Amino acid sequence: MADRGRLLAALALVTPLGFATKLYAGPAEEWVRYSAGGVLYVIFWMLVVLVLRPRTPPVRVAAGVGIATSLLEVLQLWHPPFLEALRRPFLGRALLGTTFAWSDFAHYAAGCVLGVLVVRALGRRR
Repeated sequence: MADRGRLLAALALVTPLGFATKLYAGPAEEWVRYSAGGVLYVIFWMLVVLVLRPRTPPVRVAAGVGIATSLLEVLQLWHPPFLEALRRPFLGRALLGTTFAWSDFAHYAAGCVLGVLVVRALGRRR
């Protein structure tokens, strides 16, 4: 089990990296902006949950975050005025998303698997 310090350090790395994917310009720009961010998004939320509840098994956290992010993806099919207002600012777009894509589910699944591997690696003693 990873301690909070390591989880916070990982969170401090993943958070700006995730935001940077939305601003990235360069090789594979479209994939980085629209796909890599989804993987990091899941890892970010896993780390947040584990900072708050470090004894929760990482696989359980991955399952919960995977379900939650999938529900948020489906929510992108709905465009009522109050949600559109929340999505307008950068942070709202980054957290809630704007456009439904079936391919995002694969990126969320990859984020769950990578997140579990990252958390397990953080828990290893050197």
